[in-house]
Amino acid sequence: MRSSQDGRGRGTPWTWDHGGGVRSLRVPIPDNPLGHTLVYVVDTDRGPVLVDTGWDDPASWDALTAGLDACGTSVGELHGVVITHHHPDHHGLSGQVREASGAWVAMHAADASIVRRTRSTRPERWFTYMADKLEAAGAPEDHVAPLRTSSRRTLPGLRPALPDREIVPGELLDLPGRRLRAIWTPGHTPGHVCLHLEEEHPARLPGSGRLFSGDHLLPGITPHIGLYEDPDDATVTDPLGDYLDSLERVGRLAPAEILPAHQHAFTDAPSRVRELLTHHEDRLTGLLTLLAEPLTPWQLAERMEWNRPWDQIPYGSRNIAVSEAEAHLRRLVKQGRAEAVTGSDPVTYTAV
Repeated sequence: MRSSQDGRGRGTPWTWDHGGGVRSLRVPIPDNPLGHTLVYVVDTDRGPVLVDTGWDDPASWDALTAGLDACGTSVGELHGVVITHHHPDHHGLSGQVREASGAWVAMHAADASIVRRTRSTRPERWFTYMADKLEAAGAPEDHVAPLRTSSRRTLPGLRPALPDREIVPGELLDLPGRRLRAIWTPGHTPGHVCLHLEEEHPARLPGSGRLFSGDHLLPGITPHIGLYEDPDDATVTDPLGDYLDSLERVGRLAPAEILPAHQHAFTDAPSRVRELLTHHEDRLTGLLTLLAEPLTPWQLAERMEWNRPWDQIPYGSRNIAVSEAEAHLRRLVKQGRAEAVTGSDPVTYTAV
C-alpha cells in the first residue's frame, strides 16, 4: 500500500493505491473519534464505482471530490455507488454523488427499508418512540423527559438518499469487467453487506481475493451491535446472534486481504474473527455475573464496561449503549442463559 499524497498540506486528501484497480481515500466524519471513513474507488469497464461515500457535510464532500481528483478521476465520471450499510458515515453523501454524476446507488433491501422508514416517519413520532423504548428499558425520568418535550421539527439524517438498486446476497454486482459478490452480514445493521472481490490479489497474497468489509470486520474496533426496529413491528430480533453467525461466515471465506471502512487494510481474517467471537463470548459471560441480581437494560448498561465511565458518556451515546445492552440481553435470553423477571415493570432480567 502506498500513499499518493504526503498528507502534510492543509486539506490535502490522503489516497492509497491498493493495486488491481482499487484505491481508497479518507472522508472525514465531523466531531467523531473514528476520524474518517475509507471510501473505495473500484475501476470498472464503464467507469469508477464507489464503495460507500462518507458523511453528508461540506468538508466531507470537499475531501471526497479532492480525493477522487487525486485518484485521477472525478465525481462526474462515477458509474455507481455500492453502500455497505445505511449509516450516515457510509451513505450520507450518496444523494449528492448521484446528483453530480447520474450514478446509481445500490443497497441491501433490509437497510433500504430503514432508509424509507426514516424518510417517511415524522420527527415527533421518532421522539415518542425513543422515549417509550427508553422508559421501558428503565431509563430515569430526567433522561426521558427531553424527548417528551422536544420542540425540534427535524432530526439529522432524516432524508438519506433512496437507493436505485437492490443488492441481492450471493449475486455478482453489475460491475463490468469485475467480479464483486455481495455477502450478507447482518448484525451491525440488518442489511449490512461485505463485498467479495473474487479476483487474484495483485500482490498474490494467499487467500480468496479481497473483501470490502464495511464495519463488519475491522482490525482494532468492535462494531456497535444495537437494535434497528420498526416502531410498528413487534418482531423480536437477535442482532448479536446475527452478527456472530455472519462473522463465522466471513472467517470461512478466508480472503487474502480485508479492506475495511475504518482504520486500515489487514490480512488474516480468520484470526480477527476468532478474536471477535472470543470477545463477545467473554462479554456475555461477564454480563451473567452482573445479572446475579435483577437489572433493567438501563441498569445493565450503567454497569457494563465502556470506553469511559458512565457519568462521562454523552446523552446520545447513552441511548446507543442501552441499545447494545438490550441486544446482549436478547442473545442471553435466546441462549437460555438469562430470563425476564415475571411481573417486573420496567422489565428486569436475571441470569438463569
